[in-house]
Amino acid sequence: MTNLTIDETENYLRRLAAQLTDPHPGECLLCYVYRMLEHGCTGLRWASRYRDLRAPRATALERRLGDKGGFCDCEIFMNGFDLRSEFLVPEREEVDAEGVVTITDPMYPNVMPHCLGARRGSTRPCGLWAARRRGWAAF
Repeated sequence: MTNLTIDETENYLRRLAAQLTDPHPGECLLCYVYRMLEHGCTGLRWASRYRDLRAPRATALERRLGDKGGFCDCEIFMNGFDLRSEFLVPEREEVDAEGVVTITDPMYPNVMPHCLGARRGSTRPCGLWAARRRGWAAF
C-alpha cells in the first residue's frame, strides 16, 4: 500500500468520524451529549468536545456541569437535567387478566424529539430540557 493510499484512507476515516460525532448545526449541548452517549460515557468527553467545537469561550463548563452533579456525560442526565415532561411518554396503567394494575412511570421516547436549537457559542440547553431541582446551583 502506498503512502498516498494510507493518507487517503486516514483522511476518509477522519471525515467519517467527524460526521458521526460532530454537533449538528444549531444543536444544543444536552441534545448533542445525549445523542453521543450511544458511543459510551468516559468522563466529560462529549461535553468537552461540544465546547471545543461550538463554544470554546465556555471555559467554566466542567465546573458548571459538576455543580449540577454532572461529573461525566451520563451524570448530566442522571443528576442535572431531565427531558421536560411534555416530551416524555406519559405514564400508563395496564390491567392484566387477574385484575392487577401496573403503572409505568413516564419515560424517554424511543425516538427523541429534534433539538429546539441553541445560539452559536452557547452551552445552554434547548427547551427540551429542564434542570433538576436537587439543591445544585442554577445552570
